[in-house]
Amino acid sequence: MKIEQIYTGCLSQGAYYIESEGEVAIIDPLREIQNYLDRADEANATIKYIFETHFHADFVSGHLTLSKRTGAPIIYGPLANPSFEAIIAEDGQAFQLGKVSVTVMHTPGHTMESTTYLLKDENGEDYAIFSGDTLFLGDVGRPDLAQKAANMTQEDLAGLLFDSLREKIMPLRDEVTVYPAHGAGSACGKNMMKITVDTLGNQKKMNYALRADMTKEEFIKEVTDGLTPPPQYFPLNVKMNKEGYEDIEDIIERGARGLSPEEFELAANETGAIVLDVRHQDEFVKGHIPQSIFIGIDGGFAPWVGALIADVQQSILLVAPEGRVEEAITRLSRVGFDQTIGYLEGGFDSWKKSGKQIDSIISISAEEFKDRLSTGDIPVFDVRKEGEYLSSHLKQAFLTPLDYLNDHLAEFPQEETFYMHCAGGYRSVIAASILKSRGIHNLVEIAGGFDAMKEAGIPVTDEVCPSTLKK
Repeated sequence: MKIEQIYTGCLSQGAYYIESEGEVAIIDPLREIQNYLDRADEANATIKYIFETHFHADFVSGHLTLSKRTGAPIIYGPLANPSFEAIIAEDGQAFQLGKVSVTVMHTPGHTMESTTYLLKDENGEDYAIFSGDTLFLGDVGRPDLAQKAANMTQEDLAGLLFDSLREKIMPLRDEVTVYPAHGAGSACGKNMMKITVDTLGNQKKMNYALRADMTKEEFIKEVTDGLTPPPQYFPLNVKMNKEGYEDIEDIIERGARGLSPEEFELAANETGAIVLDVRHQDEFVKGHIPQSIFIGIDGGFAPWVGALIADVQQSILLVAPEGRVEEAITRLSRVGFDQTIGYLEGGFDSWKKSGKQIDSIISISAEEFKDRLSTGDIPVFDVRKEGEYLSSHLKQAFLTPLDYLNDHLAEFPQEETFYMHCAGGYRSVIAASILKSRGIHNLVEIAGGFDAMKEAGIPVTDEVCPSTLKK
């Protein structure tokens, strides 16, 4: 038996390849499926099953394409109602895979169809669980994403999750390995650990949601406390995973269309496409196409696109580093943004050489910002997440999280110069690009962000664990 976790860092997502006696099961595949096909070919094995733990909200799964290419059936747990052909398994139903088997454990709570898959070894012993978004390491799946579809409150779903964990998962032996669908950084949970594989026994010790003495009321309160609104693209991804989507190869072919600066400008004007610049923030600061939005491909690219652009039907024109156009299109499609209609051939250099108008962002070092602070009160905006801000922040700074920047537009000065920062410089440049696209140009970005300001000796509040602030 072989188990391989195929982890994608930018999505904090784990897909799984299980092989026994030349038969393969794939659990929660990403949209680009060649990786799985290659692994099976190298092992001279056949992909027999495609298991889905639930209808994912934060990425578009590769189940349909993989099934089309291999003929393997797609398997969901009870209560799933996809628009395409699939096996809707019963609770307790087992699927043989070589010498091992995969048993369906219906574990509603994150969503109503959420299912954990129990892998039994060739001796019939419980070996591992693939817990989807039911059980994370250090946390459990948030119970608010499916409430509209299920016509239930998040408290109702949290109660179901409590029962699922205690009736299905916690009775398993401590030696069982836990393979979750997500790790730290995913918006599907609150407090995930950085590790991506653990034993159930350790989770019983470390995970607050698995405390043996916890009442259902306590569980519901803790699981629902502090939930921030989910990204707007989540329900759109659920719809695609449930109803179907276009083949990724067609999306890449359409998007990888090189355009001259003149063609690029014409396409932007005629289609209303967003110009998305995915270069490094330092390059964007120095020069960019006016009104373009920066979201760098080397940061948390796809989730930030989903959170900030939101509408998966929005047309996109790319400004990308040389050789990374297809990568950008692929990563956009992972979160359902399939409408890339072309890219700037020759990159930003070709735009400059054409003599077309360019814009830039004023960016200063933390040391220079420290000097300016000494001259008096100046407005400073922190675009980090609330937890980061509560942990420690510049004493003068106002919190305007990047996730909800549009809700804070009225707070930025109309004429007075203001300053903005994040932790290291990535998010503040995203924020600056959004503000400039809305006609707000009286801003200065602080290079290196909060980390650089601390190093420069600029006074910040004492560090506090955010969880203690609620007690």
